[in-house]
Amino acid sequence: MSIINSTTNFRVLQWGKLKNKIHRDKQKLFIVEGYHLVSEAYKANCLKEVISTEKNNTFSVPSYQVTYDVMEKLSSLATPTKVLGICYQKEESHYGNNILLVDQIHHPGNLGTIIRSAVAFNVDTIVLNNSVDVYNQKVVQATQGMIFHINIIKSPIKDFILTLRKQNYQIIGTDVKDGLSLNSVKANKKRAVLVGNEGDGVGDELLDICDIKVNIKMNEKCESLNVGVATSIILFNLSL
Repeated sequence: MSIINSTTNFRVLQWGKLKNKIHRDKQKLFIVEGYHLVSEAYKANCLKEVISTEKNNTFSVPSYQVTYDVMEKLSSLATPTKVLGICYQKEESHYGNNILLVDQIHHPGNLGTIIRSAVAFNVDTIVLNNSVDVYNQKVVQATQGMIFHINIIKSPIKDFILTLRKQNYQIIGTDVKDGLSLNSVKANKKRAVLVGNEGDGVGDELLDICDIKVNIKMNEKCESLNVGVATSIILFNLSL
């Protein structure tokens, strides 16, 4: 196998396009960086190709060896890894009983943390609306591979809530001001938890169609928590 050493090589240019959301969505592909993420993609049957600065004998998919300069062009990290993968975007599937509704989360690290925690606390499906692209490199990196282990659906949140209500799901909104203490709430088996924007939280229009609203009681010196941290605490408590 010859080593690809030109940053203008046709394959390199095609891979590089996946840094752009338009091309990711068009090709239904995205990039992961580092052995751990590539391995998680492989285990989930989502790995299409491997690109490495060393000869690949680990993953049974097409592989390409490239120079450091090529890897640097493809990488979004300050220090490029030795291996990255081209992965298939996941197909949406049935949403199950335990759902997380995510509305207008714009920080990649926050969304990545939320995805990781959703897997940790047995969420079946994440529904995303008006948020940072789930296949953004920084989001993918922050999930630490958990993006491959959960169903993700893109849909307007209000429409999805109205559909769930017809199917007798309990809709739990998060409300910093007027919500019930999280410790006082008993979640149903069929439930959907709604979290919102980093600065504004969940909008009133969505809160008005929730069955109950909850918040996290904390020291009055602290006005609010990071949305990724808050979502993790809520999912943990409701899973008990």
